[in-house]
Amino acid sequence: MVSAWATTNLVSLGQLATDEKSNEITAIPKLLEIIEVAGALITIDALGCQTEIAAKIVDQGADYCLAVKGNQPTLFEGIKTFFEDHLADNFARQPVRFSETNEKGHGRLDHRQYYICPLPQDLPDQARWKGLAAIGMTTNTTTRAGEESFQVRYDILSKFVSGSRFGEAVRSHWSIENQLHWQLDVTFQEDQSRLRMRKADENFSVLRRTALSLLKNEKTSGVGVKNRRLRAGYSDDYLEKVVFGQ
Repeated sequence: MVSAWATTNLVSLGQLATDEKSNEITAIPKLLEIIEVAGALITIDALGCQTEIAAKIVDQGADYCLAVKGNQPTLFEGIKTFFEDHLADNFARQPVRFSETNEKGHGRLDHRQYYICPLPQDLPDQARWKGLAAIGMTTNTTTRAGEESFQVRYDILSKFVSGSRFGEAVRSHWSIENQLHWQLDVTFQEDQSRLRMRKADENFSVLRRTALSLLKNEKTSGVGVKNRRLRAGYSDDYLEKVVFGQ
C-alpha cells in the first residue's frame, strides 16, 4: 500500500495498492490523481524521485521536495559537488538559506543543519525536472552512548522556501514511519494480518488507516493510541467521541 499522509493533521488522505508486477513508482502518480494536493508541499523518498512524478505534482498545483540518491546518479553527483564546493568557503559565493535543530530523545542527540540554495544554472540534468527551483542539503550528526554518526541527505525542490520550512519538510517526511506505519503495526498488528482473499487485505488496510486517523485526532483521553483503541472498544460513549470528533 502506498499512502499519502498529512503530517500537520495526522490524517491518511488516501492509499493505493501496487499492482502485482509493479511498485511504488507507478502507484504514486495514480494516488496523486485521486486526492487534492493543490498548495501542498509533497515529500517523497528517493524511490519516488522520478521526472514523471515531479511533473504530476507541479501539474496539480503542488510543490515537491524529493530526496535524491544514487538512482539519479547525474543529478546526485551534481548536487553533491555543488554543496561540497560552497561549504568549503561557507557559501561566500552563493546565496543560501540556513537553519538548524537539536533534538534529544530515546538516548540520542540529533544535531541537524539545513541548507537550501536557488537552482544553480549549471546543475547537471536539471532540464528534465519540471518546476525545479532549488536544491537542499541536510546534515545530521547523531550522538548515542558517546559515539557519533554522520549522515547527509540531498533534495530537489520546486520552491525556494526558507531554511526553517525546508528543515520542517525533511523532518516531517519521516513522521509517516513513526505516526503511520509503526502505529499500524503496533496498534493494529497489520504486519501479522493474513488476510489475502480477493480485496480483503486492501479493504482492511483502508479501514485501519481511517481508524488510526480518528484515534490520533481524539486527544482528550490523555493516553496513547493503543489504549484509545481499547477504550473505544469498551465504551460506546467514547467510541462516539472518536468517530464524530465530539
